[in-house]
Amino acid sequence: MQPSERLAALGIELPPVAAPVAAYVPAQRVGGQVWTSGQLPFVDGTLVTTGKVGDSVTPEQAADAARVAVLNAVAAAADVAGGIDLISRIVKVVVFVASDPGFTGQPAVANGASTLLGEVFGDRGAHVRSAVGVAVLPLDAPVEVELIVEV
Repeated sequence: MQPSERLAALGIELPPVAAPVAAYVPAQRVGGQVWTSGQLPFVDGTLVTTGKVGDSVTPEQAADAARVAVLNAVAAAADVAGGIDLISRIVKVVVFVASDPGFTGQPAVANGASTLLGEVFGDRGAHVRSAVGVAVLPLDAPVEVELIVEV
């Protein structure tokens, strides 16, 4: 089953590519790969939540936000690749988590992104990953996601 068919079966529409919030491009092709800039959990131009995980944002809310952010990253990658069905493999995912100093559950937050990639790409969605706790992210977003995909 193609990724576009999996999205439809899940009832998910690929969002428009989020406009950059600074001086960069959302994604860039390098040879047979597309690298995305960090994508925030925007829906219709608005962050789904703000704050630090372990403080004002629960791990579950953050995992949901990671799911939104990775969908935005897939949209950016698909735009450069020529369509989602031309993405042949998810290579690497980096999930930055704005964390309260005592929060250590970044991998569980990152699972929000990883799980969606598995649902959409099947075996081609298996990837290497980093889940990194940081002090703050742009616009007070709780998560930011980067992708490297093969096309």
